[in-house]
Amino acid sequence: MDMVTEVALDLVECEGNANSAGLKKLEEMMLECAKLDREINFFVEAVDSVTARARQDPAALVALSNSVKTEFSRMVEGASDADLGRHAKVVAFKDSIKNSLPEANQPETAENLEEDIAVTQSQTNFTCPLTQVEMANPMRNKMCQHYYDQEAALSMIQSKQKNGKKFRCPVVGCDNKDVKPADLVLDPIMKRRIQQFKKQNAKK
Repeated sequence: MDMVTEVALDLVECEGNANSAGLKKLEEMMLECAKLDREINFFVEAVDSVTARARQDPAALVALSNSVKTEFSRMVEGASDADLGRHAKVVAFKDSIKNSLPEANQPETAENLEEDIAVTQSQTNFTCPLTQVEMANPMRNKMCQHYYDQEAALSMIQSKQKNGKKFRCPVVGCDNKDVKPADLVLDPIMKRRIQQFKKQNAKK
């Protein structure tokens, strides 16, 4: 699903249009991927549920396969395709496309240009505050809007949780004292900015 988002951003960058037919096809593909992801989760949940019951009733092991199929079918039938649009990856896909063309959403004025320059300058620091090296897979904290590298952030959160502690945002001055995995989202646009920055520096 991340790859589909990357292709979509390439398409928007090349065509300069967030409403192309190709982009709509990619969005349909994202919804299909979300449906498959949901069904995989349903299957795992059905297996866990049925095997938990079978442990209490050994005779149920004989019909384990049929029980899993029945439970899985019940879950699929109860699901609505309208929910697919709320899948985290689909939401991230739409947000990425919407944010990839800021100039298309507002007229170019001196004030807007100054704001763009300020935003660009604030984003030139691509260093992870945890590792102090350039981020490979930047994740944005939805609560405080700070960025960390995916592997470093998730590893640190897991380590803190094992010790019964909370992970505090490492950015100096930030008052976010409890960063959770659910607060973090991969940011493909930031990742592309880092890649473009590296390419520009390589040419110098």
